[in-house]
Amino acid sequence: MARLTSTFPRRTHARTHARAHSGGARITARRHACARACAVLLAGLAVAAGALAQERVAAVQQVTITGSNGQQPVTLAGFGDLPLSLLPLSATVITRGQLADAGIFSLGDLTRLDADITDAYNAPGYVNQLAVRGFTLDNRFNYRRDGLPINAETVIPSANKQAVELLKGTSGLQAGTSAPGGLLNLVVKRPVGRIRDAGLSWMQDGTVEATLDIGDRAGVDGVFGWRVNAAGARLDPQTFAARGSRHMAAAAVDFRAGATLIEAEIELSRQSQPSTPGFSLLGDRLPDAARIDPRINLNNQSWSLPVVFEGRTGSLRVTHTLAPQTDIVAHVMRQDLRTDDRVAFPYGCSTENRYNRYCADGTFDFYDFRSEGERRVTDAASLGLRTQAQFAGMTHRLDAGLLWSRHDATFGRQAYNWVGIGTIDGLSVVPPDPTLTDENTHRHERSTEFHVQDAVTLTPATMLWLGARHTQLRRESVRTDGSRPTAYDQSFTTPWLALSHQLQGTPGGRGTSVYASWGKGIESEVTPNRSRYVNRGEALPALESRQVEVGIKHRTGAWDSRAALFDIRRPAWNDFHVASGLMALDDCSDTDACVRRADGIARHRGIEAETEWRQGALSVRASAMWLQARREDATDAAANGLRPTNVPARSLKLQGAWNLTQVPGLTLLAFVNHEGARMVTPDNRIATPGWTRLDLGARWRGQLAGQDWQLRLAVDNATDRRAWQEAPFQYGHAYLYPLAPRTWRVAAETRF
Repeated sequence: MARLTSTFPRRTHARTHARAHSGGARITARRHACARACAVLLAGLAVAAGALAQERVAAVQQVTITGSNGQQPVTLAGFGDLPLSLLPLSATVITRGQLADAGIFSLGDLTRLDADITDAYNAPGYVNQLAVRGFTLDNRFNYRRDGLPINAETVIPSANKQAVELLKGTSGLQAGTSAPGGLLNLVVKRPVGRIRDAGLSWMQDGTVEATLDIGDRAGVDGVFGWRVNAAGARLDPQTFAARGSRHMAAAAVDFRAGATLIEAEIELSRQSQPSTPGFSLLGDRLPDAARIDPRINLNNQSWSLPVVFEGRTGSLRVTHTLAPQTDIVAHVMRQDLRTDDRVAFPYGCSTENRYNRYCADGTFDFYDFRSEGERRVTDAASLGLRTQAQFAGMTHRLDAGLLWSRHDATFGRQAYNWVGIGTIDGLSVVPPDPTLTDENTHRHERSTEFHVQDAVTLTPATMLWLGARHTQLRRESVRTDGSRPTAYDQSFTTPWLALSHQLQGTPGGRGTSVYASWGKGIESEVTPNRSRYVNRGEALPALESRQVEVGIKHRTGAWDSRAALFDIRRPAWNDFHVASGLMALDDCSDTDACVRRADGIARHRGIEAETEWRQGALSVRASAMWLQARREDATDAAANGLRPTNVPARSLKLQGAWNLTQVPGLTLLAFVNHEGARMVTPDNRIATPGWTRLDLGARWRGQLAGQDWQLRLAVDNATDRRAWQEAPFQYGHAYLYPLAPRTWRVAAETRF
């Protein structure tokens, strides 16, 4: 089993859970009381802010939702400090303040801010998975940390992250192998001067988190800098049987010696929390989300254990200035992840001989899944040269580099044992069976990549962008008992080309520009090492995706807008029954074996648009995506034209901020998220309806008793909307995850 969610000794096991349901009226009363109390708190916050206006910070800055990220550099793109507004690509930079305003505490919550980002199996308490432009990001290959590759098969702490960069579309120029949706980069906090920040937050039911961020510079002219971040949380969400804890400590230092900057940082983290399995189809019926309590955790047994994620990451970076506008950068990093993956796992319906959904009567098969002592280690080292020079009367921004990386994943034997029948009310009780009955698969990968890219200024208004990356890859796998060893080598080159032209305005500044780009990406696929495949462990041909994109960007004093049309073609693979030669719809078995092979393409065409408007005390940001994702050229003609599961055809995200001039320092916030219908099954016979969610908040910045303070009060899903948020088809099974119920949260931060 690949694994899914997880759990942990619980305050509400099945019998306690039953009492919680019987006391539903009392719970509702408490929630109403909480809502009234928070409303009173919000009113009090406004009054207090007005009364203490004389103590506010001398100049209250205009507050915007996005901070005008068009002027932010996207370091991941590899074109130095050029701002996003000049780059011929689609990207988003989300700063720490924006994350805090939207209540984003994990990567999965990024779906609130950008229409291109949607859920792709975000089980609470487990690894986050995201989709961009309809393609799921690969947690092993589509994530970076300060530009170096990391493994995101874990819970990534956020307290020491300064920003999140998302490069959308194929990323063959920036990554050797990656899914074509995009590349996500986490920017680590570095020393910047004197910082003394502390925070405390509460989230309904009883999640409490404390954070600390301190730093300074020392020595002559501040040659030495340091910064320390720490966070600790008691996790107590509204979901039943989901209590846990989270801790993080991180430190970063730097030293400037003449033309050389030396930077080092380390991060330690641990999260322990039961995960939450999804609901599913009941036979051929989509259950009514309005009748499902979104707080139910089907991983609710007295013997359930938490999923434990531990991470240790450290890096060293040396930047040396050889000459004006010429730098050489050496960067090394190690990430060491350890995981205990446990869950009472609902999967399929043996009584109806259907294993991709639950039974029509609301029952399902329960399995005791345990995979303890998992270890994933990633080592990466890069050496790069950045320079700017004049050739043939044109300015060139050159970037060339070498990246070496190693990924090792080692496991023990695992338990995946049938233990009884469960029910979707979460009240069933089944016995445990932790017997280690199944082998796992070790994975090892080595990669060497060389890239070169150039941004050429042809005229003051026209630029040519080009580059390529060559990758040499070796992958190996073997079962934990030494059986089914596989190994293969691949090498490939992924080029990228773009042209941009400024139609009006000042080059490098405000105005309107257009661009067109073309590029390739690569994915390397292996048939699963499972007995149901006759070609198990066999390396498939490298899958080469191609993308064409055209876009327009417009920037004035009040407006910052971007729009792009894209067309991505990625080869697809399918399973075929050996006996019949027919395409398998997730029904391969040891008795009816399959072969996996490339077959047809997945084609995603769409329009994405984003605009920010700022005028006086009001700012608004909106992003929208229309996506036509279809299967084409499949061997089975019936598969052509089908939509992928769990991918909405349209998405709209709207954020607004209003600075109340009557109450200096007070800002009212609103977030509207809309996503369209999602296909639940690969044959497109069942789909979830679309949904819209409203989040509201308020933030006050000012001084109390001589201290700088920032106070936040917010309510997520303010209307308590009930809907299926996502419908991931994972592990050969259709899952359904509901929108979280109305949730209040409060936070206070101070600078001392």
